[in-house]
Amino acid sequence: MNPDIDGIRIPDSALAREITELVRDTASPLLFHHSSRVYYFAALAGRERGLKFDPELLYCGCMFHDLGLTHRHSSACERFEVDGANAARDFLGARGIAPYDIDTVWTAIALHTTPGIPQHMHPLIALVTAGVEMDVLGLTYDRYSDAQREAVVREHPRGARFKEAILQAFYDGIRHKPETTFGNVKADVIADKEPGFARGNFCSVIRGSKWPS
Repeated sequence: MNPDIDGIRIPDSALAREITELVRDTASPLLFHHSSRVYYFAALAGRERGLKFDPELLYCGCMFHDLGLTHRHSSACERFEVDGANAARDFLGARGIAPYDIDTVWTAIALHTTPGIPQHMHPLIALVTAGVEMDVLGLTYDRYSDAQREAVVREHPRGARFKEAILQAFYDGIRHKPETTFGNVKADVIADKEPGFARGNFCSVIRGSKWPS
């Protein structure tokens, strides 16, 4: 079944069907439904912003963005974002997709946890992050109508405790390589010079978002 959510559908193509099958077979239901919601929110945002994008490539970027959290695609020393990007690169390369398009999808996945940069890049890169930030953090919650949000969640349920479940999934996917979590060095510098500096907290933003669960 391929529902129409306010004019947005998953691409009806052999490539998209392969993507769906691979991610459904590899990721947990939690990550599969999360990634599917990310696609719908990303595509809706793209239409609302008037951005041009290839739906197949956007679907790939959204569906592969957390694949690096799975046992099959998790490396010993790379960031999970890079693991997911590499999986997408291998998948698309084996199917004859143009190198430029592969690089764009790779970058979209690799940067999806790096706020402040993707929105200035190629629309596909910007939209993968936009979809993730909506579904996980609810940053643009009010830019979607109640009907849009309800339709997406009806088709791909969040579950009663999605916020805690997704945090656990992140933890389970990265706890064996904590060195890959080294992040925004600017916050380290400010904290070093200003003892009272309060860092932003990803987990607190998730728990405090407008999403009900």
